[in-house]
Parts: sequence; structure tokens; C-alpha cells
Amino acid sequence: MHKIPVTVITGFLGAGKTTLVRHLLQNNQKRRIAVLVNEFGEVGIDGELLKDCQICDEEDNPNENIIELNNGCLCCTVQEEFYPTMQQLLERRDSLDCMLIETSGLALPKPLVQPFRWPDIRNSATVDGVVTVVDCQALASGTLVGDLEALEAQREADPNLEHETPIEELFEDQLACADLVLLTKSDLVEETELNKIKTWLSQELRPGVKIVSCDHGQISPDILLGFNAAVEDNLETRPSHHDHEEEHDHDDDINSVQITLEQAYDPKKLVTTLTKIVEDNEIYRIKGFVNVPNKPMRLVLQGVGDRFDYFYDRPWRKDELKQTRLVFIGKELRQEAIEESINNVSL
Repeated sequence: MHKIPVTVITGFLGAGKTTLVRHLLQNNQKRRIAVLVNEFGEVGIDGELLKDCQICDEEDNPNENIIELNNGCLCCTVQEEFYPTMQQLLERRDSLDCMLIETSGLALPKPLVQPFRWPDIRNSATVDGVVTVVDCQALASGTLVGDLEALEAQREADPNLEHETPIEELFEDQLACADLVLLTKSDLVEETELNKIKTWLSQELRPGVKIVSCDHGQISPDILLGFNAAVEDNLETRPSHHDHEEEHDHDDDINSVQITLEQAYDPKKLVTTLTKIVEDNEIYRIKGFVNVPNKPMRLVLQGVGDRFDYFYDRPWRKDELKQTRLVFIGKELRQEAIEESINNVSL
């Protein structure tokens, strides 16, 4: 029996992982692909975006754990444990060509690869490669890792920094585990700054790991798939900050707040309020769906730092409530305070 090749797609919050997966599914070149979405937070916003990317059968029950797509692919939101979900998918491996695992923006990639050493999984699947998605515009503005030149100077002076923030550690671990780095939003950065970022990234990566610019997730599946890296067999060559720690508890103060509201909002007024909330709190990502007055379409809203994007993705279904649902991911967020700020938005 052949092993199913599994591609792990990791990257920081808002880097464009879901957009990448959606494009790959829509341009799968007749590959039968299983997708696992490991969502951070109780509201599966990213999972819903995948389900609503116009490749799912209308009869599909969105509440099922594994959804059959009309192109023969599968989509699964990992809401419980990883192992039973993998077991369920591997029972169908004869009807699959490959799998994708989209990690949450706060997930360390290496611990996700380690279960592929377990005999029950190792005999049926292999990690074909790890793709790390990097937000070029965020790096250029220093949103995620601070000033690039200052950070590089610090590392040259002391390669064994002991006081890095969890976000910096996470970003470095994602780069250290990568077989390919996809640089998104590079069209929003000046060429000189883009070259500086590529030079800095290349110094952080293992020899031979390529950096490829990617516009709105549009990249050939032949570039993303088929590394044949068997990552689970060479984890020792992919160092992590947490290799020698029994437990990783640095991110215990990072949490998510989910808010569901019945009223409709004007997008510009809502974004103005959300920008103020970001200024008053340490928020890494905002994402969700918005009910807009007198609009039959659902609005998708995504924010990283003080940058917000929104677009209408599809009409509201007759059987769903027109609600505004937002997920806030950040540090020590308080539900009551955020709800109070949202409720003060003028309609």
C-alpha cells in the first residue's frame, strides 16, 4: 500500500494560508486532495471559507466532520484530536492522492510532524513537505518581527538570544521547518525592501530552501506538492526553540475571543471601531463574517494589525441567520471589553 503524501502549510496569522489552499483546491489538476484545517478558536472561520469556496456540493452537510467536495476532494476541520481524524482519513487512502494540513497561525509546525512517526500513521502517510507562508508587507512594516535591520544586528551580536517573544520564536520555528517559503503580498512592497527581506529570509533558512513570491495564493500545485522530503525522518535537521522543553507554555496568555451579534454594520464604521480596538489591545488577528445593512451578500472581514480587508463572498443562505461573527486573536483579551467597544459602533 502506498503512503499518502501530506503537505503541511504553516505561517503566521493572516499570511494567506487559507487563500492558498482554496486556490489549490480549485486548481487541483484532477488530484484528489484531503484538507485538514486546524482552526484556532471555537468559531471555524477559516473552515467555513474553505467550505464556501464554490467547490463543495450544495447537498453537503456543513456540520459533518469530513465533507466530500464535488471534485473528489475532502475537507475536514480538526476540532477534536488529530489522531482519530487522521485514522478516519487514512481509511480512505485508496481514494486520495494527497493531503494538506493548514495549521493555525499559532501552531508550531514540528510537533504536528512528530505524530507521523507513530506506527499507525507512519505506515500509511508521510510528510511530503512543509510550506511556510510569509506576509511580506507585514515583515516590511515590522509588524511581526520588529525592525529587520535591528533584529539582524541583534542576532549577529548574540546568536543565542534568551529573551525572544513567543511570536518571534514561532516565526523562527516555522522558517526552520520549511521546505519552501511562499512570500505573499510582495506586490505591496517596494523592490528594494523586497530584496532586503528575501536576503534576510535566505539567511534564516536551511541551505537549499527556496523563496517564491505568490500573488493571492495563485501558484502551481507542481511547486507546492511533490517534495518527497519524508520530513518525519529528518526532524533533527529542523531545529526548534522547544526541542529540549518538556512543555511549551509560552503562549498561555494568547487567547481568542468570539463575538456573535445580531445587528448589521456599515463596513467602514465597523473597521474604524476595530482599528481603535487594535490600538487599545494587543491583537494579532481579526477575522469573521459581517451582516451589512440592505445587502444580500455576506461580507468576509480579515484584519492583521491595523490593516483590514473585506469582500463579499456569497449570498446569505435562506437557512442561515444573518449574523455578524468575529474572532479576535491576541494576548490577554477580555470578552466583555471587546463586546462593549463593538456595541458602541454607530449603525
